[in-house]
Amino acid sequence: MRRRRALLGALGGVVAVAAATGAAAGLAGHGSGSHGPARLSVGAGYIPRPLLTDEAAAYVTVANSGGTDAQLTSVTTPLAAHVTLHTTTGTTMRQVASLTVPAGGRLTLGTGGDHLMLEGLTHMPSVGERITLELHFTHATPATVTVTVPVRPTTYHPKG
Repeated sequence: MRRRRALLGALGGVVAVAAATGAAAGLAGHGSGSHGPARLSVGAGYIPRPLLTDEAAAYVTVANSGGTDAQLTSVTTPLAAHVTLHTTTGTTMRQVASLTVPAGGRLTLGTGGDHLMLEGLTHMPSVGERITLELHFTHATPATVTVTVPVRPTTYHPKG
């Protein structure tokens, strides 16, 4: 009985260390899914040159090839005092606490839908400037992904 408890305790410790250190390859999550961890990749991002001096929108695409949903919970950037997550339905924009990156799917932040609002800009970004965004997730290890996105003209719309 004592051996069994010791073995279970040791196995629990190994599982905890593996989860904490991201022992699985890539961006491995540890959510409630039963078909493998969240595996995230971020790309296709940009910031339209803002019309206002104190706020801007930012867009990225986050893909999840794993079997567990991940939650985008916050974003930081040196360009803004704070960043909020928003969703748009029809003509109504509202702030949300998190956005889901579905297992086996993607979260596409874009004009007229889910997006990031950069508020309290530190400077007016120029077209061609590259801005770093640090995305923070739950149910993913590591929980932070850094991506650098270009500033595009205000009227830019990606193809596709």
